[in-house]
Amino acid sequence: MRFSVQQVEFFERQVHLRMPFRFGVVTLTEAPQAFARVRISLQGRAAEGAAAEMLAPKWFDKNPALTNEDNFEQLRDSMRQARAGYLAGGENTAYGHSRPTVGLVENFGPALLDRAVLDALCRALGISFYDAIRKNIVALDLPSQFLEALKPASQIAARHTVGMVDPITALDNRTPVKDGLPETLEEVIARYGHRWFKLKVGGDAKADVERLSAIAAVLDRIPGPYHVSLDGNEQYAEAGAVIDLLSRIDNERLASSIVFIEQPIKRQNALAADISRLAKLKPVIIDESDDSLDAFPRAKALGYRGVSSKTCKGLYKSLINAARCKAWGDGYFMTGEDLTIQAGMALQQDLALVSLLGLAHVERNGHHYVNGMAGLPAHEQEQFLVNHDDLYEQTYGAVRVRIKGGMMQMKSLDCPGFASRAMPDWHAMRRMQ
Repeated sequence: MRFSVQQVEFFERQVHLRMPFRFGVVTLTEAPQAFARVRISLQGRAAEGAAAEMLAPKWFDKNPALTNEDNFEQLRDSMRQARAGYLAGGENTAYGHSRPTVGLVENFGPALLDRAVLDALCRALGISFYDAIRKNIVALDLPSQFLEALKPASQIAARHTVGMVDPITALDNRTPVKDGLPETLEEVIARYGHRWFKLKVGGDAKADVERLSAIAAVLDRIPGPYHVSLDGNEQYAEAGAVIDLLSRIDNERLASSIVFIEQPIKRQNALAADISRLAKLKPVIIDESDDSLDAFPRAKALGYRGVSSKTCKGLYKSLINAARCKAWGDGYFMTGEDLTIQAGMALQQDLALVSLLGLAHVERNGHHYVNGMAGLPAHEQEQFLVNHDDLYEQTYGAVRVRIKGGMMQMKSLDCPGFASRAMPDWHAMRRMQ
């Protein structure tokens, strides 16, 4: 199969949060969303593909000396460099593929363009993302029996994230938005029926346990089991401090519901010491430390049991790591993370990926902090709703993700292209040079 990338364009639209979200060292109220549009030539046929991703500050690079705008520009530079690499590569270029010698910032651009190019390839061939991967049209160096056995599900559980400043009950909600959508954890559970949760912890064991206890008081009202992951966002200096945190949790139901801990240790230290003693208590995964293709094997040698899948780190990296988990056997696993993903191309491509990987739940919270597609033109919202009416609904004047009983339906993602029959409205966005 001979194809070449003919054109790459970048666009942006500003995303405003309906309520602030704090993760790690930043409290976010707005950020740009980047879009890539590519045109390819495949054996004389032209096709167009797209992808989207939030430009999240203080995650890819947490240097406190950099402003949010500095972080945004880092990611834009990564996109520009990836564009140059794709356009200079000639035929059959697969430039990104999460190169092993660079970090999260440098891989952002390639990860975005990889998805847009794959979308174009799928549209040119008239096949779905699922079939493209199972048939290995991009020639990944992975066992055919692994790829052919991948089977997407038609639904997946949404794991709701409780941020560090999120109100838990009505008494905590001192500045309510009053837009009709859920604001407190109580309201979220009542509206969406979640049974999976991701709880942020901030590095101060005493304060973290107090907040976890308050959260547990709400979760314990749920009939039947619930499941929790703890996300440290690199706020703990070393494994011993996380062990101390776990030892302080006195709510037995909450403690037993913790299925894994996500990147609790600062990336500078995370892969510098063995964490097996912590891992004996709860499985630990890497997230921010997953900055190269060899990161997961290095983490495995230190006692880590899993790794996150995020489209912003590269879809091919996710597939490679999934194959590793399969080869390594029971006890090794992948998780689906990324709370910033917005409805539309970004959400759909990520859901298709984690579904194909066989994951039963995925962190999903962009719908909670942002008022759905309210900022998009009405005709663009309608296009996504009509083409993916199992995933979306229209309420309170906007198209938004539909979550019932804690589940998202996504059978409509099995379509020609990379999980979307709809396209963004390029005329309604700002072009990025």
